[in-house]
Amino acid sequence: MAYEELLELKRDAPAVSIPQGTPTQLYEKEKVYLMQTLGGSFTVQRDSGQLVRVEGKDADALGKDVPAEANLAKNAKLSATGHVEESTVWDVLKTCYDPEIPVNIVELGLVYACRVATHPEGGDSVDIVMTLTAPGCGMADVLKVEIEKKIMDLPGVANSNVDVVFEPPWDRSMMTDAAKLQLGMF
Repeated sequence: MAYEELLELKRDAPAVSIPQGTPTQLYEKEKVYLMQTLGGSFTVQRDSGQLVRVEGKDADALGKDVPAEANLAKNAKLSATGHVEESTVWDVLKTCYDPEIPVNIVELGLVYACRVATHPEGGDSVDIVMTLTAPGCGMADVLKVEIEKKIMDLPGVANSNVDVVFEPPWDRSMMTDAAKLQLGMF
């Protein structure tokens, strides 16, 4: 969902600069423009033009409610066999967004593989192989941590690993038709 709504911060809030991926701080009474609310987080633009990402748990600082997508994994159910379903993992991956592109990482074609296996110490182990739209993306670690955390929030998951690779390199042909349409690439 794209916006350009002017907001005034209700309190100081931690954020991550885009595309560098470095921690930053937003300050009470600072004015920002809400650019998008996707995947349980917010992308806002400062007066300087800098884009920053604010986690859903800090929604109150923006005067907003925590987005429903922020709790999708926590509300998921185990299958009848007591394991997490691969389809559930894919649903969670669809709540992860590049903060500059309003399309989830699955539709962008960034996820190459998703494997769910029984963890030796109990529960499930989830392994993701993915790439980025650009090898030098500063948000790589931020996205990796977000994905691993969301997967670990799934009931029954004991281990989560995201492997970021650059072979094969990503290109626009990997996007779904829906993503291309949404981005005006048709």
